[in-house]
Amino acid sequence: MDDFDIRRKAEGIVRLFRVRQPIAVLPPQLMPGDLDEAYRIRDAFETFEITDGRGAIAGYKIGLTTPVMQRLCGVDEPCFGAIFAPEAHDRRAALPVAAYCRLGIETEIAVRLGADLPQGGDRDRVADAVESCMAAIELLEDLRQDYRRLSAAAMVAGNVWNAGAVLGAPNADWRRLDLARVAARLTINGREIGRGAGGDVMGDPLNALAWLADKAAALGRPLRAGMIVLTGSLVPIQFPMPGDHAVVEVEGLGSAELTAI
Repeated sequence: MDDFDIRRKAEGIVRLFRVRQPIAVLPPQLMPGDLDEAYRIRDAFETFEITDGRGAIAGYKIGLTTPVMQRLCGVDEPCFGAIFAPEAHDRRAALPVAAYCRLGIETEIAVRLGADLPQGGDRDRVADAVESCMAAIELLEDLRQDYRRLSAAAMVAGNVWNAGAVLGAPNADWRRLDLARVAARLTINGREIGRGAGGDVMGDPLNALAWLADKAAALGRPLRAGMIVLTGSLVPIQFPMPGDHAVVEVEGLGSAELTAI
C-alpha cells in the first residue's frame, strides 16, 4: 500500500478517536491489511497527532502481553502504541468520563529509561538502561469496540487505544526488587477489584521491555533516555464511572490514583 493510502487510513482513524465515535469494529475502509501495514498506519497516526497539537511522545505502552489476548487477536507477539506527553499525569489525576467515549483503566508497572537503546537488547541490557520504576494506571479509549472481534492490526493502527497514563512516584532503587514477583492490586472506591504480579507480563516486565526495545529499533524508532514505558496490564481492564476513585498499588513501587469526574 502506498503512502497516500496509509495517510488516508491514519487520518480516518484519528478522526474516529477525536470525535469519540463508538464503533463495534474498525470500518473496512480503514482496516489494515496486516500487522506491518498497521504499524505504518500507527506511525502516520502519531505524526498527525503530534502535528495537530496532541503533544510530543513521552514513551510507549505495550499491549497484548498475555497468550490469551494474543490468541484472541490472532498474533504471537505483543504490540505497542505511543503515549503523548500532555496525557502523562503525575501521581494523581482527576479526569471527566464524559470526555471519552468509554474510559478504560489498566494496572501497570512503568519504567523510565536513563539510557538510549538504539539496537534494542536482551533482558539484562534493557535492565541496565532503566533509571526508575513506578506504579501506573494506563488510560484507554476503546470507542466501545467489541472485544469478541478484536484485531491486533486494528488495535495497532489505532495506537493500541492509549489515552495517557497516571504515573506514580519514580523509584530509583527498584533493583532491590524482583519485578517478576512484586504484587500489584487495583482498588476502586476502596474495594479490591483484582490482583496480579509482575510475572503475569511475559514472565517479567523486563522481558516486555526487551521485546519493545527490539521491535522499536527494528521499526526505526528506538527507545531513548527519558522515555516512559508501560509494560503491560496486571489486572483486566476496568471502566470507571463518575465519582469512582481508582488506586493502583505495586509492592515496593508505590501507587497511582485516578478520580473519575
